[in-house]
Amino acid sequence: MKLESIAKRFRIDKPDKFRLSDHDPAECCGLTLEKSDAKIMLAEGIERLSALQQKLYADGRWSVLIVLQAMDAAGKDSLIKHVMSGINPQGVDVHSFKQPSAEELQHDFLWRCTQRLPAQGRIGIFNRSHYEEVLTVRVHPEFLASQKLPDTGKDIWQQRFKDIRGFERHLARNGTLVLKFFLNVSRNEQRKRFLDRIEEPAKRWKFSMGDIAERKLWPKYMSAYEDLIRETSQAEAPWFVVPADNKWFTRIVVAGAIVDAMERLKLEFPKVTGGALKELNKVRDALKAEKS
Repeated sequence: MKLESIAKRFRIDKPDKFRLSDHDPAECCGLTLEKSDAKIMLAEGIERLSALQQKLYADGRWSVLIVLQAMDAAGKDSLIKHVMSGINPQGVDVHSFKQPSAEELQHDFLWRCTQRLPAQGRIGIFNRSHYEEVLTVRVHPEFLASQKLPDTGKDIWQQRFKDIRGFERHLARNGTLVLKFFLNVSRNEQRKRFLDRIEEPAKRWKFSMGDIAERKLWPKYMSAYEDLIRETSQAEAPWFVVPADNKWFTRIVVAGAIVDAMERLKLEFPKVTGGALKELNKVRDALKAEKS
């Protein structure tokens, strides 16, 4: 089984028919961690991603934006650590979007993310993103009050979905590859990971009582996720609903999706020709002529 073929299974190409309940958080496509195939696939993905990053930088026409969304303890941080382990950290920017600052609240809901978009030749990772504005804010509508929005008399969530679709199409048309991943962890697996954090002294710092408060709102969050994926998965910026109960499989799917999409960009190293090539050959000959 190829890396790309596994990833494609989880891309949402028909969002109007999307139902979150149809996607099993424990799916592994018949692979197990004990099988060498799984480890080989992940290593292959990391190696290919490393080579593609070099081409991305040299080519200079494209940037890559990776959006990660998930419930707490779904494994976003460890995913970044493992999948990006083989690439040059100088070419990657990771941004975690927490509660909006006073300055950010004085701007439109997309403003703070636009400030962090990757430049050409770079990879940007949003650990949470502009989608918090149709997730957390939707589950907690009281947060809207602090945004001091005018009353348009229209459905604000549909307006924001439309804004996001337009924003991401704009990015795609201007050379940003947009890939979005929802790490689909089950409520039971989240419980196990919370317990692991509490029982392991080295992990206790990760735990927050606020996580438990949000866990109680699980049905509302799942409904919000289903809605946003249905409304914003498009050819220019697809969503991948990635099984997240097994972290090793999550990493395989995400690595495969990124590699497949970047290879489709047909990235090339710039060719040195004409006078520049002649000058390069002169320098080569001069260096070879030097005595050791």
